[in-house]
Amino acid sequence: MKIAFVTNICTHYNAGTFELLARDYDMDYYFFSAGKEWYWQEKHGYRQGNFHSEYLPGFQIGQTRITLSLPWKLFQKGYDVYIKCINGRFALPVTYLVARMRRKPFILWTGVWTRLQTPMQKLIFPLTHYIYLHSDAIVVYGEHVKQYLTAEGVDPDRIFVAHHAVDNQFYSKPISESEKIALRKDLRVSPDQKVVLYLGRLEESKGVEYLLRAFAKLNHPEVVLVIAGTGGLRDELEGLSKKLNIWDKVRFTGYVSIESAPAYYSLASVYVLPSISVKTGKEPWGLVVNEAFNQGVPVVATDAVGAAAGGLIQNGVNGFIVAEQNSEELAASLNQLFDDPGLRQSFGENAGRTVAEWDYERNVTGYRQAIEYVLGHK
Repeated sequence: MKIAFVTNICTHYNAGTFELLARDYDMDYYFFSAGKEWYWQEKHGYRQGNFHSEYLPGFQIGQTRITLSLPWKLFQKGYDVYIKCINGRFALPVTYLVARMRRKPFILWTGVWTRLQTPMQKLIFPLTHYIYLHSDAIVVYGEHVKQYLTAEGVDPDRIFVAHHAVDNQFYSKPISESEKIALRKDLRVSPDQKVVLYLGRLEESKGVEYLLRAFAKLNHPEVVLVIAGTGGLRDELEGLSKKLNIWDKVRFTGYVSIESAPAYYSLASVYVLPSISVKTGKEPWGLVVNEAFNQGVPVVATDAVGAAAGGLIQNGVNGFIVAEQNSEELAASLNQLFDDPGLRQSFGENAGRTVAEWDYERNVTGYRQAIEYVLGHK
């Protein structure tokens, strides 16, 4: 049995999933993107792995990537199952159409859990909805996506949860004291100062403005806010930190590599993901939560974060879930954690135990279930 898996790029966080699937099935991966998605930090690059794959050449028309070789490749090898991510205005309908022309099962993979509100997404939603309803199975990031699709009329028996995961072994690796001391020195954070960390893109959807406003309300002068990442809002966010009179306690680091990220998490007392709903949707998951949990760091996230809606963050157990765009509630949660070091430690220990169960094997189980389902219903 041969399976074609079509998606945009192979990232550092899904290479492990692809390798495990290739261990179990005869998989060919086709990647169609140039790696310039608005939600992706291009400096992260893309990965190869222990699986057969091709990055297909293409060209751009507006925001649509055209890969003319894709339909031919999908036809020529006689695949028994086709799997396609939700991305790709060209690649998605082409893959779906090829599967239907060959009368083979089509599996959709998606993390979208709300209707997108951009003019283009509104225009093409009838097609998207059609694919939702007529896919033979759908693999989703978490229960929150399943609930959304069920509300859109999809049969829940055709939806399979592939719990979103990262390389737990990599992100949980011990960070030496010398590495922590060196990083503190680079960040100008003294040994007696605690760290609130945000690591990610500096764009509207991430809601970092609300984190800055919450930090300004913190009752703990010994806490420093580290904002690690790049994006179009950096200058604006730096200006806001000056306006809020917290500039001396905020550290903007710029880009942080994948390899360096675990050390940043190891310094943090709390990680915050303050994402908000925008026209392009809600945070599909937020794998930084998995990453932070692997270093035993509790997380405060908004209800616009998939990892919160999908069950990884358990409110009052391994972190707090707050309303989006609510700096007061975010500040209150941070103050509660710094008021009570024992609570913070308990949350961190629970975070480590929770994420240990969200691994690649559990992730791949959702795909296996979907594949076996469609093969059993041919």
